[in-house]
Amino acid sequence: MRKELLDISRDRRTLALMLLMTPLLTPLLILGMSTLAEKRIRTQMDQTLEVPVLGAERAPNLVAFLASRGIEVVAPPDDLDAAIARQDVDVALEIAPDFTEAWHAGRAAGIDVVSDSTQRNAEVPAARVRSALEAYGQQVGALRLVARGIDPGVARPLGVGNRDLASEAARQGMALSLFLPYLLILSGFLGGVYLIVDATGGERERQSLEPLLATPAARGAIVSGKMAAGCAIGLVALLLTLLALKGSSHLGDTARMLDLRWLAIGKLLVILLPMVVIGTALFTFLAAAAKSVKEAQTHMSWLMLLPMIPTFVLMVNPIKTELWQFTVPFLSQNQMILKVVRAEPIPADIWGIYLGAALALAGLLWLAAVRRYGQERLAVAG
Repeated sequence: MRKELLDISRDRRTLALMLLMTPLLTPLLILGMSTLAEKRIRTQMDQTLEVPVLGAERAPNLVAFLASRGIEVVAPPDDLDAAIARQDVDVALEIAPDFTEAWHAGRAAGIDVVSDSTQRNAEVPAARVRSALEAYGQQVGALRLVARGIDPGVARPLGVGNRDLASEAARQGMALSLFLPYLLILSGFLGGVYLIVDATGGERERQSLEPLLATPAARGAIVSGKMAAGCAIGLVALLLTLLALKGSSHLGDTARMLDLRWLAIGKLLVILLPMVVIGTALFTFLAAAAKSVKEAQTHMSWLMLLPMIPTFVLMVNPIKTELWQFTVPFLSQNQMILKVVRAEPIPADIWGIYLGAALALAGLLWLAAVRRYGQERLAVAG
């Protein structure tokens, strides 16, 4: 272990990149994404929204109501569908030709909201327009009932309220639940990989692994020493990342939604510590068969995709939290991090199952790496 740490310490530039790159990028990424999202929503909600309307002359009262809600009616382009496809227009309204007749007859007057649901930039404008139309419809409906001597409450037999049981921290953490677990898992999983690349593929490329394996030291001791050095570097990088995350929670109004107390930082450290060991052991096993640093680095491309799997699965198919999930690598870390971000209590049995399964997997990967180091072809120079 001392030998590997001494070797990596000589390359100060690589060591600085290993330890500082992720801690610097994580808060910048969180702050940048949060600020951009907040600025986008605030701008689209506060500024005057220009909405093209086909047949605006058929509903002058509606046009005046929309203006009171900060929605300005403008002339539609010649080809409205093409303008929306080009993203020149976010949302538009099309008033039915028989709108005036239906309105005066007391029937439902037709009006269509025209938008492209796949365009993310159109979500807030379309929601503003639909909200304004719903408010206008409720207001006119109530006035019609009053004009006929009917209490508007008759048309609302149910007074539906909303009682949200989510805590304030859970609601604030929703915006971060998509990418924060991936960033933290990736930081722990690949924290010690760069040292292992040099300690395995690098040594075979320099042909310094053969003399090491010729010593009386047991193969298990050699593997453990290399893994310990990788875990030490990974743990330092992980600590710096969590401290940077803690520091970013005090910068800006949006970043404060993290609300990461020191207790939460400690929980995240315990959750991600097994991931450091698992990532180091897995890459030790894989890179031991590589004959050069370049060959060992080819594993990085698909290893970086592994932490994405639970994030994509939960985005496409959200599932309820069940006990078995805390035994599945990456999914268990994702669920545990979400619980911490949402400020949910984690029972002792979940902690036991999670840590037991993670440490068992780390032990199996260590054993696999030891067996690979015991192969005779590993001691033969490529």
